[in-house]
Amino acid sequence: MDLILAVDWNGVGNKIWTALTSRTALLVYCIVILALVMALVVRIVVGEFRRVAELKDAGAGKEETARREALDTAKATIEKKIDSLKENLAFTANPYVAGSYSSPAMNAVEKAEEEEETGSRFYMLTEIDKQYEYYVPPKYDDEITLKELCEEFRVFSAGQLKLYYDIEDIRRFIGGLAVTKLIILQGMSGTGKTSLAYAFGEYLDNKTVVVPIQPMWKERTDLVGYYNEFTRRFNETTLLYKMYEANCNDEIYITVLDEMNIARVEYYFAEFLSLLEIPNPDGRNLDVVADKREDDPKLLQSNGKLRLPTNMWFVGTANNDDSTFSISDKVYDRAMVLNLDKKAVPFETPEWKGNKISASRLEELFARAQREFDISDRNMRRLKKLDEYMIRTYHITFGNRIMKQIRSYVPVLVACGGTELEALDDILSRKVFRKLESKNPVYVKQTADETCAFLDELFGEDKLPLCKEQIRFIEQNV
Repeated sequence: MDLILAVDWNGVGNKIWTALTSRTALLVYCIVILALVMALVVRIVVGEFRRVAELKDAGAGKEETARREALDTAKATIEKKIDSLKENLAFTANPYVAGSYSSPAMNAVEKAEEEEETGSRFYMLTEIDKQYEYYVPPKYDDEITLKELCEEFRVFSAGQLKLYYDIEDIRRFIGGLAVTKLIILQGMSGTGKTSLAYAFGEYLDNKTVVVPIQPMWKERTDLVGYYNEFTRRFNETTLLYKMYEANCNDEIYITVLDEMNIARVEYYFAEFLSLLEIPNPDGRNLDVVADKREDDPKLLQSNGKLRLPTNMWFVGTANNDDSTFSISDKVYDRAMVLNLDKKAVPFETPEWKGNKISASRLEELFARAQREFDISDRNMRRLKKLDEYMIRTYHITFGNRIMKQIRSYVPVLVACGGTELEALDDILSRKVFRKLESKNPVYVKQTADETCAFLDELFGEDKLPLCKEQIRFIEQNV
């Protein structure tokens, strides 16, 4: 007790106060307060981050819930529609297969699912195989001549379809079929280019296939289709279907390339042009797919190629205006050209007999005509002199292809009822004198009178009117 009383508490208190209020103490106070403030700020920031994260997690959960609800709703809607299809749609079996029937038990959805698992990638072509298992060819007329064919076709077009054509145009059309598989019909709109090919299909009782050419076409897949890697199916076109069908029978098939020069013929038809030049028909095989599968159509070859049918002819219609491309010499040289510049006058038609001709019979008639009505030696000498004159004057020669076409065309046109000079005039104007359009027009105009006089001297006065007309046409357009 005495010790406690002996302590100078006032002095101790003063020393403590002095220590607590010194600069050092104040500095310590500031540091401690600053540390507390920083800790508080950090805690507040961390708390905000946690709150934002919790809000995000809550929002994502709501979105996921909404998405699942939408998917469930869509699934329920689809299932409802499928149930409706099962109740209302029925699958009709192929009428060409024995024991076919229609039953509501097989619906469109089930059929699609079954094809996806077991069907061929060529649905339309395999259907043709089924149809031709029990095919019986029709009765053909094996006695008809080329002259009768031309006359009966003209009578049929006028009497049955009210389409009138001059007999000369009919002869040129039939004669062109003997030369090449590609015919080009050109002329003013409304002169009957498409209807001529259509009428011939109707006459043959085998409807003409009309393929409307599109401006953006650039390759053969636009004509025959392509293999779709996504669906694992081949997108088959009507042309491919008809080409395959033509390989199964002896019918005559006419395919119209409508407005053929609205796109570049050399692009989309290039492979066909090359194949049609092969002399052996068995070598004309078109690429379709890269390989052959077990369930592919029967006529598809092991390398995925399809043989171009020998009984199919392509007929292109062409207009020459600002909306079309010019047809190149490559195409013109391989085709037969028929100009339809005017409509024929209607006439009274006799009764039509209703004969039907096969492709093999038509080819036989062509071959027989080329044997029996071969070009005379006199006209062959005239052609040789004309060739020499055209080389000397215009640097234009007939060439082997044109001479082969002349020897094929002229006898057939004679067998159809025309004359040899008429046939020569027609094919020379289309194949030789047409080439003058690519020459210097001023020079052609200067030599026009001389060339026309040479034709009169060589073949006779006005015996080649179409050739002279072609020369005068170029002369007038200079």
